[in-house]
Amino acid sequence: MRLKTLAAVLGVGAVVACAPVQSGPTNSGTDEQTGQLRVWLFDEVNRAPKEAVVKEAISEFQGKHSGVTVDVQYIQVSSRAERFKAAFSDPKSAPDVAEFGNTDLAGYVSAGGFSELDLGKWDESKDLVPTILDTAKVDGKTYGVPWFVGVRALYYRTDVFTELGLQPPTTLDEIATTAREIRQKKPELIGISAGGKYLFAALPFIWANGGDIAKSDGGKFSATIDSAEAKAGVAKYTELIKDDICPPATCAGNGGDASVEAFRAGKAAMTIGGDFNRKSVDASSAAGKYGVVPLPGKDKGSVAPAFAGGNLLGVMKGTQRKTLATEFTQLLASKKYQQKMYTAMGNLPTFSDVQKQVADSDKFLEPFTKTLQSGTKFVPVTPAWAKIEAQAVVPTMLQEIVTGAKNVDTATADAAKTMNAAFTS
Repeated sequence: MRLKTLAAVLGVGAVVACAPVQSGPTNSGTDEQTGQLRVWLFDEVNRAPKEAVVKEAISEFQGKHSGVTVDVQYIQVSSRAERFKAAFSDPKSAPDVAEFGNTDLAGYVSAGGFSELDLGKWDESKDLVPTILDTAKVDGKTYGVPWFVGVRALYYRTDVFTELGLQPPTTLDEIATTAREIRQKKPELIGISAGGKYLFAALPFIWANGGDIAKSDGGKFSATIDSAEAKAGVAKYTELIKDDICPPATCAGNGGDASVEAFRAGKAAMTIGGDFNRKSVDASSAAGKYGVVPLPGKDKGSVAPAFAGGNLLGVMKGTQRKTLATEFTQLLASKKYQQKMYTAMGNLPTFSDVQKQVADSDKFLEPFTKTLQSGTKFVPVTPAWAKIEAQAVVPTMLQEIVTGAKNVDTATADAAKTMNAAFTS
């Protein structure tokens, strides 16, 4: 999800949730083999490279399907909730194929907006990374093809580490001790730029300690953010937002963008950033003076599970051209065009072999592909997650802890209570 697009879709997390409609379109019952195929893709700050790849795919598709034209409309990420809600209610205004963020999937499926996809006959699907493919599933059924993925790792200033004779942290515990030492020796720097609103930086700490946000039992979710394991991870993350590492006055209100911006501006020795942050960091004062390693796990040599953000391509339930829509989805999401989209936009592919190809040609990607190979995690796949995220339940919990308003036990218990209200509403 370019990070301006990805951040908006995922909030890199989606705070703009799609409001479910009471009933979505039913299958049209027709499957026309000619006519116009309508496609919605997300607009970009710099759309031209993306558009060029899409046009190439359209040309190939139309060349193989006589009497078929493909019309692409680029929609704004910020207005996607309203656009999809209207499309689910009125199939005549809906596309046949659409790009959408994976955290929006559960809500869209609940609204009856997307068709289940059978990828079994698509030979390339066997090489999709399983944990990434899981982000396209609801209740074990697949509703999209992962088009690209975004994960985070640990960015650090190589010049600062060399000057102080430090090595990158190899465990979660070492992040705090290393950051504290840096700030002690260079008080003008933040040890690590963390944020009280940075949900997707905090989650790996929870997951690495064996905790989770919630659990599902028979399709019913209940919060586990107040479990002993989750609390250990919360405590470990919030330890970073202290005066001797990242002062709450500066960092408590920061989300992902602000956290990375402090690193870009030369104010921080470390931050947790995505592969999608690369271009902006390379255009900053940190250019040529930074390295990236996987965010370490609890034990030495392990990698903390990262949130698997990204976008999917799916087929709308009300389409009158399901076969064509499915074939175009598989073409645009194919290995060939994911490779081209990586070259054009820097989007990390979702196929294991294509990931290896791009990593072999670009060593920068190694920490991110290693993180993917080590296993990723995801948010609860339920429409209730949109409400929980819109209410900023976890970021509020983190901020309450780092500002001293509540201790870990109280803040996590209150967050669990709010989540459970959403899960049962």
